[in-house]
Amino acid sequence: MSQKDNLFLTVSEVQQRIINHTKAVEGIEQVDLRQALNRILAKDVTATFNTPPCDNSAMDGYAFLSQDITGSDPLTLRIVGHSFAGHPYQGKVASGEAIRIMTGAQVPVDVDTVVMQEHTETPDEHTVKITTVPKAFANVRKEGDDLTTGHTFLTQGKKISPTDLAFLATQGIAEVHVTRKLRVAFFSTGDELRSIGETLGEGDIYDSNRYSLYGLLKNMDVELIDMGVIPDDRDAIETAFINASNMADAVITSGGVSVGEADFVKETLEKIGQINFWKIAMKPGKPLAYGTMGKSVFFGLPGNPVAVIATFYQFVQPALKRMKGQTSVLPLMIQAKTSEFIKKRAGRTDFQRGILEQSETGELTVRNAGMQASHVLTAMSQANCFMVIPADSGCIEVGQMVDVQPFEGLTD
Repeated sequence: MSQKDNLFLTVSEVQQRIINHTKAVEGIEQVDLRQALNRILAKDVTATFNTPPCDNSAMDGYAFLSQDITGSDPLTLRIVGHSFAGHPYQGKVASGEAIRIMTGAQVPVDVDTVVMQEHTETPDEHTVKITTVPKAFANVRKEGDDLTTGHTFLTQGKKISPTDLAFLATQGIAEVHVTRKLRVAFFSTGDELRSIGETLGEGDIYDSNRYSLYGLLKNMDVELIDMGVIPDDRDAIETAFINASNMADAVITSGGVSVGEADFVKETLEKIGQINFWKIAMKPGKPLAYGTMGKSVFFGLPGNPVAVIATFYQFVQPALKRMKGQTSVLPLMIQAKTSEFIKKRAGRTDFQRGILEQSETGELTVRNAGMQASHVLTAMSQANCFMVIPADSGCIEVGQMVDVQPFEGLTD
């Protein structure tokens, strides 16, 4: 990587540069199935037996032979037994016969069709009258419908969902191999920053960026190393960066990375790391530093609170996903119709804070969440998405379609 690049880069250019440069960390853990939720699968998982393991009924009703279907209703059969889940019928079923069967119960090998109970009458305990005859092979779940032996059903790099836990459980799998958790160190720098609980002096502010980073990282299920606030002291900053890079796979700071800005952060980064200082054609969040310090990846985010969140979603999160071993890393993008006029000046890709809603007819609409300045957290707090408006676009009229990144989708 070049040491500096002062040209304005597009969001997609920076995303691709970071993704191309970032590799998955080494290290695999074997964890209990319940502990695997939201972890990243480190090895493919292959079925060792068919699922379902046998033909079974999709309905409560009666099982019989399809050869008894003559095409005319009704059909009367003799009941010769029953099959319940966990208690299969052990006898034979001949033409003209049926067995009572429950949902999930094994279908005997010599029958192939199930009629639902609602389409039957039972004049006596030994007779069933089928009032609406089903098609042949109806309501039977075939052995191996879901999985067949040898089939890879979960692949390396997948984030394990609640549904995946159930999928693994159907195969009797008690433990899975997952990538180890990332270790991420983060801290803030600045003499004006105060931690919660301290008294503010003239010109002081409370450090909020560390808390947004905590929440964003917590949602990613990584191991957090909160190093607090580091004062504007050359030795203290250098020590913090060295310690962080020795402990963590990734290090994140906010502020002090603008091109042309003279402070100890940039000086230290250039001394101990190989860092790019980029200007990005996006709003909010123009400055970004990215590179390496020792074995750690470094992200220097802008200082404004909303810019920290916007750049984290677009650049840090995809890189951390790649480091965790995930295969799908870029933010989810959908489209919605604007329900109000959206102000926009051409020149930079705009990540405006929006409120995504669904109408009674199911149409997705989006509107502005409030004041869009990069220091204002009110709109960020009320928003549930970014409206991603291209750099060459001007104002957006009511009813136009715009790209939207839902915050819920961004954390997957």
